[in-house]
Amino acid sequence: MQTPTDRAEQKWVLGVTALASFMMALDAMIITTAFAAIRAEFGSPVQTLQWTVNAFNLTFAVLLLTGAALGDRFGRRRMFAAGIALFVFASTACALAGNATALIAARALQGAGAALVMPLAMAILSSTFGPKERARALGIFSGITGCALIVGPAIGGFITEHLGWRWVFWINLPIGMIALGLVLARLRESFGPAAAMDLPGLSLVALAALALVWSLLRGNAVGWASAEVMGMLISGLALATCFVFWELRAAAPMVPIRLFASRALASGMSASVLFYAAMYGVLFLLPQFLQTTLGFDAFGAGLRLLPWTATLFVTAPVAGAVVNKFGERPLVVTGLLMQAIGLGWIANVVSPAVAYSALVAPLVLAGVGVSMAMPAAQNAILSSVAVTEMGKASGVFNMGRFLGGMFGIAALVASFSASGSVDSAAHFESGFAAAMGLAATLSLAGAIAGFFLPARRHIASAAAPQDG
Repeated sequence: MQTPTDRAEQKWVLGVTALASFMMALDAMIITTAFAAIRAEFGSPVQTLQWTVNAFNLTFAVLLLTGAALGDRFGRRRMFAAGIALFVFASTACALAGNATALIAARALQGAGAALVMPLAMAILSSTFGPKERARALGIFSGITGCALIVGPAIGGFITEHLGWRWVFWINLPIGMIALGLVLARLRESFGPAAAMDLPGLSLVALAALALVWSLLRGNAVGWASAEVMGMLISGLALATCFVFWELRAAAPMVPIRLFASRALASGMSASVLFYAAMYGVLFLLPQFLQTTLGFDAFGAGLRLLPWTATLFVTAPVAGAVVNKFGERPLVVTGLLMQAIGLGWIANVVSPAVAYSALVAPLVLAGVGVSMAMPAAQNAILSSVAVTEMGKASGVFNMGRFLGGMFGIAALVASFSASGSVDSAAHFESGFAAAMGLAATLSLAGAIAGFFLPARRHIASAAAPQDG
């Protein structure tokens, strides 16, 4: 697809893709404050209800690259619309679920819809804007999508308290129907390379992701050295190795392994996996710390995340706009150093008696930092490939982001469990401090990975002939 020169069309593409992405991100956040109400209605143990999250995560992970490949093959607009429709249908099934099993199945279906929408949203957006405009567009896209991090927990608490937990799913219907109508009315069709479907590659990567994600999800429950976890981990690594060998020899590979020879893509992916691991792990534990140790209710805890999450509104669009001037490397390295300092600061000051006001400055510092790094890393990755391969690069990026987030949650919970527990505020604080220290370490490792990004002029010169 040629880059359109019509500014109005570019604005519609940005608005529609950001709206769909916002809906997916909001759904992932809003359910977190509804678990207590769901458990009370269904009488289900926590071990069962965790699969309302895990089922979504599993189908999302294993189908991400499949979604990108289907878009390349059958049309990105068509598959993007199909993903939104499937997500809306699954949201209705969630709202109508009569028991935990039905809710878990519907959540798995939601994950399948999201796996179509998320990589194709970035591919459609990136192929619509030229190299000089893409970074700013991705910054705005990240800011709008990140708004779900800002409002999700608070909205979930408010809706659950006043309307009931089923309404956290009903609200997807009007948003989804508007997004679907705009996709059909305003987006043009585009395709990836005209090649046969890489069915063996799809199967191998899906099975590898399933095994790896399963090992992450089950590690804390059955033990990281258990036969189940080690067996799934070894199986996942073996399948991933088979996938790489297959892609090296396939006539029409789903993921051209040569893409990873690019320093921009390899370093950008490494940094992204690490900073998303830290961010998602903190996002899982911080609201619980605010409730368990500091005594805030769900709605109050959501509001008190704003100093951290609201930085996306301002920082991400600005970072996207200036990345062409300063380059990706300074923004990624500086941003992740700021996140490491902010999270390390929190690890050092938390206690059962700490005032919330003492957390505001490090939350702002960490939030501004990661909001700088996100659009810069995305731009480095997507600018390192040709327009026709952006769907594949977007799928790889989103899978890496997801697996990083899963690893981060598992690693921080393991760290928390080794040093603390939920039986008292003091014990929770001890585990939380240890987990924040690990999150700071992951952020520092991400900054080191970002240091290997090439200078901006090298990325631009490599991508320009492909985009032209």
